[in-house]
Amino acid sequence: MTSNFTLKLLQEKFAICKCDNKMPIPMWVLRSRDFYSITRTEDEMSIVSFEDSVPGDVEKNGNWRSFRVEGVLDFSQVGIISSITGLLAENEIPVFCMSTYNTDYVFIKEENLEKAVRVLSTKFVVS
Repeated sequence: MTSNFTLKLLQEKFAICKCDNKMPIPMWVLRSRDFYSITRTEDEMSIVSFEDSVPGDVEKNGNWRSFRVEGVLDFSQVGIISSITGLLAENEIPVFCMSTYNTDYVFIKEENLEKAVRVLSTKFVVS
């Protein structure tokens, strides 16, 4: 497990959306700005996007902020997400996590952001 990394607080607000898994990928996602993630399973299609890109008729949970683990992570690294989420769980801060090929993202509700920054800054560099 490592704690030698930086967490970058992204400035945008995000929404986590739930869509019917049988529908095509919505065009609003493909037209959204630089960040979105689409996951389709047999039960649902989940979309994470900037909150202001999501139409009003989409089922969503909004007002999320995100910390990005800076740098490109190697697949052999162990315990990155657990070191972050464990610290947040000890302080009763709920999270939503997402990983990409290069890095990890930890989403926190806006109302918990100040506390999360304070807690995470005790172990990690937060910028």
